[in-house]
Amino acid sequence: MSRCVRLVAQTLIAFGLLFPGLAEVRAADPEIDRLLQSPTGKDWVTNGGNLTNQRYSTLKQIDTSNVKQLKGAWMTRLKGSGFGGKYSFEATPLVKDGIMYIVTGNDDVFALNAKTGEFLWERWSGIDQKITSVCCGWDNRGLAMGEGMLFLGQLDANVVALDIKTGREVWKTPIEVWQDGYGVTSAPLYYDGIVYSGITGGEYGVRGRLTALDAKTGKILWRWYTLPAPGDVGGESWPAGTDHYLHGGATIWNTPALDPELGLVYFSVGNCGPDYDGSIREGDNLFCASVVALKAKTGEYAWHFQEVHHDIWDYDAASPALLFDTVINGQPRKGIAQAGRTGWVYILDRTNGKPLIGIEERAVQQEPRQKTAKTQPYPIGDAIVPQCAKPLEGYERAGCIFEVFWEEPTLVQPSGIGGTNWSPMSYNPDTGFFYVPGTIRTSAFARYGDQYKKGKQYNGGTQAAPIGSEMSGNWTGITATTNKIAWQKNVPYRVGSGGGSSTTAGGLVFHGDPSGTIVARDAKTGEMLWQFQTGFGAEATPMIYEVDGDQYVAIAAGGNQGVGSANGDAVWAFSLKGQLNPLWPPPPPPAVAGPASGPIAEGADTVKIGDNNIEFGYFPKRTRVKAGTAITFTNAGDTPHTATAFDNGKIGSWDTGVLNSGESKTVTFDKPGNYYYICTPHPWMYGQVIVE
Repeated sequence: MSRCVRLVAQTLIAFGLLFPGLAEVRAADPEIDRLLQSPTGKDWVTNGGNLTNQRYSTLKQIDTSNVKQLKGAWMTRLKGSGFGGKYSFEATPLVKDGIMYIVTGNDDVFALNAKTGEFLWERWSGIDQKITSVCCGWDNRGLAMGEGMLFLGQLDANVVALDIKTGREVWKTPIEVWQDGYGVTSAPLYYDGIVYSGITGGEYGVRGRLTALDAKTGKILWRWYTLPAPGDVGGESWPAGTDHYLHGGATIWNTPALDPELGLVYFSVGNCGPDYDGSIREGDNLFCASVVALKAKTGEYAWHFQEVHHDIWDYDAASPALLFDTVINGQPRKGIAQAGRTGWVYILDRTNGKPLIGIEERAVQQEPRQKTAKTQPYPIGDAIVPQCAKPLEGYERAGCIFEVFWEEPTLVQPSGIGGTNWSPMSYNPDTGFFYVPGTIRTSAFARYGDQYKKGKQYNGGTQAAPIGSEMSGNWTGITATTNKIAWQKNVPYRVGSGGGSSTTAGGLVFHGDPSGTIVARDAKTGEMLWQFQTGFGAEATPMIYEVDGDQYVAIAAGGNQGVGSANGDAVWAFSLKGQLNPLWPPPPPPAVAGPASGPIAEGADTVKIGDNNIEFGYFPKRTRVKAGTAITFTNAGDTPHTATAFDNGKIGSWDTGVLNSGESKTVTFDKPGNYYYICTPHPWMYGQVIVE
């Protein structure tokens, strides 16, 4: 890290503010607003640590010299909340004045003593268990706090305020209707009397937006639609004379960042809909797969940068945007960075959205039927994951990041389930590095067309990892001033779709792992210095806090359904005075795609989907029957599923169609052979019928 960059970072911390020079104004909650603008210390009061989303803690009692001494200070099980097959546990806890606040995948909220893990109060959501508008598992990524309240979004598309002392509901505001495909999984952001919330539903043909609510009353102050209407900024990027912009997706999966000095709020935007069929939506399709800045008070458009034009690969910009200050070519610069599913980190000037380091528009391959964009942005620097698919037997077409496809299965990497998904990266001003989680995998893409129906899946095709293909991940330190790899460590499992990193002034990076471990790395080199087995998939982002002079590291451990890590309901806190030892490791998640391992059920003519408290699975996963056997597929879960033929990427030679909870469909298998199948809305689910 250059001396000049280090001086900038130290100066900001010395002033006690990340955003110096702000005029004194009357704030709705002056203390929280001060903490949100300050470097993160003993309290962690918002999802990203403070308004920058850097996830950087100034605490350094735990450092590279003593981190090996960490043990569990306490572990608390949250009474079975979110402990089931349909749930993921991805929330980052908040801590203020020695009290921890955590939300589960069932939208239940708990207050714990941050020193001991004891329960102080609990709020059970009572949310409708039959919600069907959840694309990828029930989860909630966190809370916000301010004005004596906690704020959360719910899967039923409500934003809720709770009394921070009791958990009592203060207000509840519906920002949409879940039956129309909407929901909320991201942690909201509170600042200066306003609560900002994203919305989900990108796979259901919704119209994405950022909603600003009055923190005191829950009244909606303004909405900014990520899919512009004709005449709005970006409206020309959608086909004229159509209403495709009304159900084109572009949802917000993440917590915004905010710069009070510039008066701007920043967020990144998800994929277009239908995901894999660009034929009906000619144009760049703003503001899909973009980073956007708005005026924080009014929601007025300020600027945008689109990472992928006319996205047909599901290349969401799902990971939170991160603000940082640096020096480039001797000049102080205000930066914003976002890690994409493309495998690149996009580094921009947050004052105007222009590239800080350089991003080139390059000509790309064309598929006229998909109405593909003529060029795509290529950041100068290094990708964190491979961007070209290797040829595989049975597949005639394979290519790199922007390889086009139609109805013939085509292998593409990193694919829409590779790179960095929702997982947050962190930034350490002492090293000048971003710490980026990545998933390495190939998908087989195919377009099959789709008709929009309100509240139903609207994908227009599918992507699924080829049977037998390897899936893994890595952690990468990226130099913020060059976008070049400083260090990289490969790991056995996919980490770009779960968890995330936090970093400290003690020279450490903390992250979880699908195998159940929480890990500490040297922030300069990436060397693993410590690991601890939590007993459940450690798929949330760690956070750091202090109580009574002791530093703690905490993580929620409860798995991620998209990765297949072990479900649970645990919160762990670690300290140098901890006495608790690791738990036994849970079953590991799959590192190879498909159902090719595991027992074969002989003669089983019934397959239950979502049974055994595992929402995203087939039971049995593999069955062997005689030719002419009729197999009945029954949805025993809560979420709509399919069993759809998957033959070297080709979809649908047989298909149950969408099965709602309790519905069945029988398919007869007349000819001997191997019949693989997937769930098209959830293509990480695999099954196999062996016919003799």
